[in-house]
Amino acid sequence: MKLFVGLGNPGEKYARHRHNVGFMAVERIAERHRFGPWKRKFSGLAADGEIAGEKVLVLKPDTYMNESGRAVGEATRFLKIGIADVVAFHDELDLTPGKLKLKTGGGNAGHNGLRSITQHVGNDFVRVRIGIGHPGAKELVHGWVLHDFAKADEVWLGPLLDAIADTAGRLATGENERFLTDVARTIPAEQSLPAKTPPEPPPAPRPATGRHPAGERNAKRQSALAENLKKWMSGRTGKS
Repeated sequence: MKLFVGLGNPGEKYARHRHNVGFMAVERIAERHRFGPWKRKFSGLAADGEIAGEKVLVLKPDTYMNESGRAVGEATRFLKIGIADVVAFHDELDLTPGKLKLKTGGGNAGHNGLRSITQHVGNDFVRVRIGIGHPGAKELVHGWVLHDFAKADEVWLGPLLDAIADTAGRLATGENERFLTDVARTIPAEQSLPAKTPPEPPPAPRPATGRHPAGERNAKRQSALAENLKKWMSGRTGKS
């Protein structure tokens, strides 16, 4: 059996936050594969079903992000699910919006939800990293993740969540690399990323002066030296 856990915060207030994209992913998976009704268990909301012939439980912890591992620990112990069969879907600041990567184990990159899972069940679980982009400065991160996706993000967000749900069978059967490949094939190229910012115009050309800047500086230095020499000679003449 596989455990697909989405990372996020419970409640309508947080539902559309960038930090909740993990919740969005498992919700789309449960909907697409017609899982049973959501039930309150394992300190969260859970639903189960089958994907590609494999039993899967999807879980949205009610513990808030920083205590996600408590819910994951309860589920894995009760259902006797090994850590290699845990797949966590989470937001990733260090990936461009719409970019998707996957890894097993490794560092938690400051993500409190991942850190909590590591503390409760170990580190060698699968992470599906969903790029939300970085606001550009460390002091802006808190407001960025705890804020709704912009309307413009729907261009890539909806298709990406659909692709994750459509290809979740690869994760259920442990074909993790094939999952990434299938997601890339599913999303149309024009929808895989948000519109790019137009490039900045090239700097305006220097006005033509007929001289290289270094030559101009050298000429100015020589002129200043000649002027100083002239003043010094005048002073010598006046003394004699």
